[in-house]
Amino acid sequence: MEDDEFRTALERHWAASDAGDFELEHEIYREDALLEYPQSGERIRGRWKIRKSRFLQVNKKRFSVSRIVGSDGLWVTQFILTYDGVPSYAVSIMEVANGLVAQETQYFGNPFDPAPSRAHLVDR
Repeated sequence: MEDDEFRTALERHWAASDAGDFELEHEIYREDALLEYPQSGERIRGRWKIRKSRFLQVNKKRFSVSRIVGSDGLWVTQFILTYDGVPSYAVSIMEVANGLVAQETQYFGNPFDPAPSRAHLVDR
C-alpha cells in the first residue's frame, strides 16, 4: 500500500472513531494487531479484542485530529480525545505491515497551565 493510500485509510479510521463506527474504525488493523497503553500498562492483542475494548467504553468520545505524519511502516497521529466533554491530548504511533496496523501505542496527556516561570514567554 502506498503512503497516500494508507493516509486516506488512516483519515477514515479517525473519522470512524469520531462517529462511533466500530466496524469501519477497526478495518485498518491486522487480525493479530497489538494495542498498547503504556500509562495504564494495558496490552490488548487482536483486532476483535481491540474493537470490543473500545465498544465497551461507556464514555461519550470525540476525536479531533491535529496532525498525521508518516511513511512506509510508521505513522503518528496527534489528536484531542474528548471523554464526556473533558479533553485529553493524545499521540498514536502505528507500525504498519502489509498495509495494516500491526501495533499501535497511544499516549495521553491532560491539559495544564504553563509554569509561572515561563508564563510570560507563552502564546496562548
